[in-house]
Amino acid sequence: MEQFIQNLIPQAIAYAPKLVMAILTLVIGFWLINRSSKVLVNVMRNRNMDETIIPFLASILTVILKVLVLISVASMFGIETTSFVALIGAAGLAVGLALQGSLGHFASGVLILIFKPYKVGDRVKINEYEGEVHEIQIFNTLLMTADNKKIIIPNSVVTSAPITNITGQGLLRLDMFFMAEYSANIDHVKAIIMEVLQSNPKVLKDPAPSVLYNSRGSSLATFECLPWCKSEHSVDLYYEIQEEIRRAFDKNGIKAPEVGLEYGLK
Repeated sequence: MEQFIQNLIPQAIAYAPKLVMAILTLVIGFWLINRSSKVLVNVMRNRNMDETIIPFLASILTVILKVLVLISVASMFGIETTSFVALIGAAGLAVGLALQGSLGHFASGVLILIFKPYKVGDRVKINEYEGEVHEIQIFNTLLMTADNKKIIIPNSVVTSAPITNITGQGLLRLDMFFMAEYSANIDHVKAIIMEVLQSNPKVLKDPAPSVLYNSRGSSLATFECLPWCKSEHSVDLYYEIQEEIRRAFDKNGIKAPEVGLEYGLK
């Protein structure tokens, strides 16, 4: 026992600096990681990132950094960490292959929440689907159609397809066209349309509405009606203008065989 104690003391003295250094590395490393996590959270909030993703990203970064610190501390104790790194890498590869599709949706959801091509409440068109953004989840985007149907679109589909944000700019120009008989007086028809536009409170004065003549055929005269409005008024204004102009045409004896609309994104 005396011999064992005599051999243990020099080994403990020799091993003590490594132990102290490992403990300091662990304590200081975890403290720095926690501080960095708080700074990262503040930076993301200052940049108006989505609140649903801020704690998630911070926790992922914290876990990864703490695992790296633990591996470094283990190597200080003389533990062979190569096998641990290989095991973690193999486990990560296996999980990645098993969840390949889900991870793609997740990565796309993170990109959507960071770069914000649209937000909740915007009316968008993704591929052939159009509706109001009801919810942005990590894996899916939920749209609500005008007839109250819910469309669930995987986020990887969203980021790989063209996205048309119809109302996200705050203002929207309605590109409407009205057709009249070719014999109709151009100035008279334009004046009637402009009077309807200027009398509607939903039509903005700036940018000012405009009415253009654009003949599309030999037998019909086409008048393009271009009012600007707030995005939330676009649907109501479309139907109001259509009805008011039709009434004005009937009142002035102008036959209007067709009415149409397209959303102008300018």
